[in-house]
Amino acid sequence: MKHFAKEYRVVAIDMRSYGESDSPQGVDNYKMEKLVDDIKDTVEALGYKSCILVAHDWGGAICWRVASAYPDIVDRLIVCNIPHPDNMKRKLQGDLKQLMASWYIFFFQLPFLPELNIWSDDYSMLKILFTKKPMGLTNVENMTSDDLEVFKWSMQNEKGNLTGMINYYRASLRNPMKGGPQHVHVPVLMIWGDQDAALTTNLIEGTDRYVSNLTIKMVPGASHWVQQDEPEIVNKHMEEWLEN
Repeated sequence: MKHFAKEYRVVAIDMRSYGESDSPQGVDNYKMEKLVDDIKDTVEALGYKSCILVAHDWGGAICWRVASAYPDIVDRLIVCNIPHPDNMKRKLQGDLKQLMASWYIFFFQLPFLPELNIWSDDYSMLKILFTKKPMGLTNVENMTSDDLEVFKWSMQNEKGNLTGMINYYRASLRNPMKGGPQHVHVPVLMIWGDQDAALTTNLIEGTDRYVSNLTIKMVPGASHWVQQDEPEIVNKHMEEWLEN
């Protein structure tokens, strides 16, 4: 954000159940259609007709859908380590390795247990997720104890943030978006850390079925948290692509 604030107005969004944003109860409040409209409404509320969307993981899954549902508000889309949702669905149906790597999506469908697992031992799962192999950062020093405390605080919020965060996964399987493949016609930059333990590089193959203007930049040695592992490289890829 500091890097690009020199040239752009940069806005980061706490989505539903993150930070101090509302945490509506019930899985239905985390349907993709509602999450997509949150982004559209935010752009408009900030006084803009369009934007460059930059997103990672769950934010990226939502922004893929924003770009297909509301192309007029997206000038360009930049996604980090998140496949096109239709390509992800196709790969899960035919790629056993990716299906096994996505075990947590199915675990999160259970009631109570996922919350208990994350909450236990003072949210120790957070430290494991960000700093321990196979999921953790390659450059572990880029994730400080203060960073982890902020994430922990966000989950501890009394308004039900933790359940809301898990409801993203619950809603994605229980309420899949209707309609056929979601094609994206705005220019897309996909940045991918090739050491992602949850989302394999196989998920990139076939993306051009759904994207008419696609650029892919691999970041060797970076984990799922590519923008935190190699911020300077990611910024450079973004900057060069935007300048072109």
